[in-house]
Amino acid sequence: MIIFRKRLIFWLVKAYIKRWGKNILYFFGIGLFAFLLLNFFLSYFVTLLPFVEKETIGMVGSFTTDDLPQEILAKISRGLTKIAKDGSIKPDIAEKWRIAPNGKAYAFYLRKDIYFSDGKNLTADDINYGFSDVSVIRPNKYTIVFNLKDNYSPFLATVTRPIFKKGFIGVGDYRVKKIKLNGNFVESMELYSKKDRKIYEYQLFYPTMNSLKIAFALGELSKIINLSDISFKNTTFASFKNVKIEKKVNRNSLVTLFFNTKDKIMSSKTLREGLWYTMQNEFFQGERNSSPLSAYSYVSQQGVNTYTQDLEHAKLLIDKSEIATKDSKIFLTIDTLPKYEETAKIIANTWKKLNINTKIRIAKEIPTSFQIFLGEFKLSPDPDQYTLWHSDQINNITHYDNKRIDKLLEDGRKELDMQKRIKIYSEFQKYIFSDPPALFLFFPYYYEVSVK
Repeated sequence: MIIFRKRLIFWLVKAYIKRWGKNILYFFGIGLFAFLLLNFFLSYFVTLLPFVEKETIGMVGSFTTDDLPQEILAKISRGLTKIAKDGSIKPDIAEKWRIAPNGKAYAFYLRKDIYFSDGKNLTADDINYGFSDVSVIRPNKYTIVFNLKDNYSPFLATVTRPIFKKGFIGVGDYRVKKIKLNGNFVESMELYSKKDRKIYEYQLFYPTMNSLKIAFALGELSKIINLSDISFKNTTFASFKNVKIEKKVNRNSLVTLFFNTKDKIMSSKTLREGLWYTMQNEFFQGERNSSPLSAYSYVSQQGVNTYTQDLEHAKLLIDKSEIATKDSKIFLTIDTLPKYEETAKIIANTWKKLNINTKIRIAKEIPTSFQIFLGEFKLSPDPDQYTLWHSDQINNITHYDNKRIDKLLEDGRKELDMQKRIKIYSEFQKYIFSDPPALFLFFPYYYEVSVK
């Protein structure tokens, strides 16, 4: 009896499918298409609804689509790799990688669960960094191989650059909802976060810090970022009601006192070392970092020798340099970026105690000719600083020429073994301290001011 019933049910189901199977598949397909279409339109139109929260953010600068702030890029996409706090490289879009024994080929194996904001699955064909002197092979859908002409150990840090399709379609948590251009420059961008249902509108056309602050005070912006200070006219934003202020540290820039080592006075190695001992142990404008590399970097884990202020020892070295004029005075000129003028004055007051007269000049950018320049340089996530200090590089604004440093920089950018790189850059820091082309001061503070 039980067997008979099972056969009956089977025959009924079979007959039903035979009679209505095409209709079932047809309406299932229509239902699936309608679901996907509805999901797409809902994700778009929800950004237009009035209950979606919107934050208007302003920053100073002139940006093109090829040079957007990192603040925005990090929101809308990611790279093959990412940088950890200590500067080491971690997987991101690529779940792993392999490096050829000769160090000239890098194979990246992509995660298969990565999707662009338009819903398309990311594959090797979507990755196009446009590197010069690098050939690319895509063995399969989720593998990409870069063949370099020479060893270059910072390459893993290079591919942290975010990946996009045309129209700024990325794989981050935010998608570009709208972009407004003024010629070649980006005037504003709107990003939408589906996760917290919030729109971030970035206003990128403010030419000066003062114009940005005025816009916030007038209520045109709900947030302003990357401020070097919170002063406003005769007061500060701290006195404003319903305003939140966050103080942060920019560890991507290192404020530095650059010496022109070809200058008649600054060519003295002894004088430069003596001036190092005059530097404050703390700076009000930032977090002290007296090395060319970050104290947080994995190459600094063994510790490095640093100078602390010692005016007595500084005087001994400065006197030994025999740079002083007949009246026992030294005359120096500091060109400084406007935002670091107060730091320049503090340094000048310290030098005055040692019979050094200092003239301060304001420079809007790196001057073509200078004796001392108080500015900053972008600190790469990789410890490689070849372009800054190697004697044959045009970006070596100090005209530094130290063959031992040259060799260490050459070796450092070719060495793949992490422990050997740590040793190389420890040596680099040791020898650059003994013959300083610059004094490394601090990571600058910056402020974010927003409406509560």
